[in-house]
Amino acid sequence: MDNRLSLSITGMTCSACVASVERVLSAVDHVAEVSVNLPLEKAVITLDVPLDDRHRQGCIEAILGAGYGATDLVPALRVRQRNEEEVRRQGRGVALAFALALPVFVLSMLFDDLGQTGQLDTRLSLAMLAALPVYLYSGAPFHRDAWRALARKQANMDVLVHLGTTVAMVWSCLVTLAPLLTFLPAYVGHAEHVFFDGAAFIIAFVLLGNYLEARAKLRATDAVHSLMRLQPKEAWVVVEEGTKAVPVEEIPRDTLLKVRVGETVPLDGLVEEGTALIDESMMTGESFPVRKSQGDEVVAGTIVLDAVLLIRTTSLVGDTMLSKVIELVDEAQNGKAPIQRLVDRIAGVFVPVVVVAAVLAAAIWWFMADTLAPSSTMNSSEMSVMVLVSTLVIACPCALGLATPTALVVGTGRGARFGMLIKGIEALEQTHATSVVVLDKTGTITAGSPRVSHIELLDSDVEELICLASALEVDATHPIATAIHTSWENIGYTRPHVNEIRTLPGMGLVGELDGEPVAIGNLELLAELVGELPEGLEGRVAQRAKRGVTVVLLARGQRVLGWMEIADRIRETSAAAVKRLKQSGIEVIMLTGDREEVAQSVGDAVGISTIIAGVKPDQKAEHIRRLQEDGVVAMIGDGINDAAALALADVGIAMGAGSQIALESADIVLVRNDLADAVAAMELGRATMTRIRTNLAWAFVYNLIGLPLAMGLLFPWTGWLLPPAFAAAAMSLSSVSVVSNSLLLRWWQPSAMLRSGEL
Repeated sequence: MDNRLSLSITGMTCSACVASVERVLSAVDHVAEVSVNLPLEKAVITLDVPLDDRHRQGCIEAILGAGYGATDLVPALRVRQRNEEEVRRQGRGVALAFALALPVFVLSMLFDDLGQTGQLDTRLSLAMLAALPVYLYSGAPFHRDAWRALARKQANMDVLVHLGTTVAMVWSCLVTLAPLLTFLPAYVGHAEHVFFDGAAFIIAFVLLGNYLEARAKLRATDAVHSLMRLQPKEAWVVVEEGTKAVPVEEIPRDTLLKVRVGETVPLDGLVEEGTALIDESMMTGESFPVRKSQGDEVVAGTIVLDAVLLIRTTSLVGDTMLSKVIELVDEAQNGKAPIQRLVDRIAGVFVPVVVVAAVLAAAIWWFMADTLAPSSTMNSSEMSVMVLVSTLVIACPCALGLATPTALVVGTGRGARFGMLIKGIEALEQTHATSVVVLDKTGTITAGSPRVSHIELLDSDVEELICLASALEVDATHPIATAIHTSWENIGYTRPHVNEIRTLPGMGLVGELDGEPVAIGNLELLAELVGELPEGLEGRVAQRAKRGVTVVLLARGQRVLGWMEIADRIRETSAAAVKRLKQSGIEVIMLTGDREEVAQSVGDAVGISTIIAGVKPDQKAEHIRRLQEDGVVAMIGDGINDAAALALADVGIAMGAGSQIALESADIVLVRNDLADAVAAMELGRATMTRIRTNLAWAFVYNLIGLPLAMGLLFPWTGWLLPPAFAAAAMSLSSVSVVSNSLLLRWWQPSAMLRSGEL
């Protein structure tokens, strides 16, 4: 059922805006869930009914009614181009605002008295004339958006900036014009302090903060946009007369393409002719090129380095591995941590609370300034105005709204750069708390490409044993079956046709050949089929299994024909990855369906002491459930027979992004099929969550420190009171610092020693 709608949102400035958009969308009929991302300017809406035009239009109208812009999802690269132009425009606006504010600063700070012009103070009059263009022109977007927000009974950052600058300007203009406005109260005419510089620099600093923040947000999305740019627009299709350029959107599967030296592979496919080095670094982070030849798989977005290749496509443009990577990263970046959902709820009420607090603080200083600050050079009305303006300005909740999404955008993009696809922020949170890691053996600790290493004949010959084994496994695709088929292909004999093949989970396969039962599997299966096993067979099989090989026995009728020993090499990085996990204080457990002896041999080789062997695929999930009673469990498997365990685990990490079931069941998917990357993905998750937590801590601490200073709570004891211009600078600095802290993740990379297995 297609019940998800993605929309591009414009006009959001802070977390209060995010909360506002989510609130109005949640009130729309049939909307079950909403997630709004501020840096990506995107809303993802989940309905409880199939999506149609009526629901799409209802959501768009709700957003428009709330005062924001909404359109069908704009392509991400086009959004980036639009944002780049907006950043350039903001840069010009910041330069203009500071150029206009500079005369205000000079007149307010560097001159004491320029005499009188008629009844008016010349210095104050010039400062007013210099400040008005800043307030009216540079500050126009804040004033306009603030009134729109108030009209829909909402409050956001624009409301605070508008109220703060308006109070400062109105007060200062009244003080300046008091000699002409004789109806004003006497305390206005007697006031000596004006806040033209505060109003001008509030607008200038907020614009500067927005500009720096916008630039940083663009850098935060560099990783995913660089992935998007890997997809070529056209490809060279091979035709009778040579080649012709065809848009990739129009190329069907099974099309022969020519990829020349230096060009990017346009679609996933198989090499049909040629041999070349392929640079896969943009998809996997692997620094060394990989040699590809006939029959090898190549993926879109990789680069041919030294020779021409002919490729037979196996996917459409929307089904490539590159497309899946981009889709997963995009979905992950729209996720929200529970802590961020709490922050959004707080931000929704934060602005109204701050306005009330600012008014109360101003009222207290109006009536009690002489008592609280008898030595101050400002009178009660001046103190009251300063407190009101500074409190309104410093409390803008921008930093809170940016704390989580910026770190998430950078972290997930960085992971994708190294072939680690993190599907959601919940997975990141759980990796931070993981206490137990459960590893599958075949395809995870081992390479997953076993070969028949020995054949033991008891009552058969090589031809019968191999052909029967391949016939029973004819429809199987697991690694052991592949090894058996490879051996059968090498001998070149015709295999028989086995009827009524049935799978007995955790035991093997049984069928019928020429009226006799035949079977391939473990000792338990053969004992059930044959009855009494040959003397000494169990001991001999156990002895072989201790060498780390998988023993597969065959029987026909009442005869045990013999067995095949299948060996799978251990990945070069497995021991280093296990060591790294243990160094992090994480318990490592192997969970496998293989025999105890085989599992123990592999466990000894990589340093795993806790082994649960002989587990059937349907029992793995139950073991995960039991382990979860004692802590947070991460499961690392190949995404095929581990699907249930991966889905149940707190963090499911699948080796092999090409497996559709891996993409569906796991929280983190690894392109490189390397256990070292599973460990690196967990470390990236912890690094990202650390950034999110430090961002939120910084944002909250900033408000805890800034608000009391702005409200003058410390003034009676310390003499500290935050001027409006400093409040604006601090507010802008907080947002920029949060985004900059997230951008430190851009330099994260997996351990080179871990990836090489040398840890």
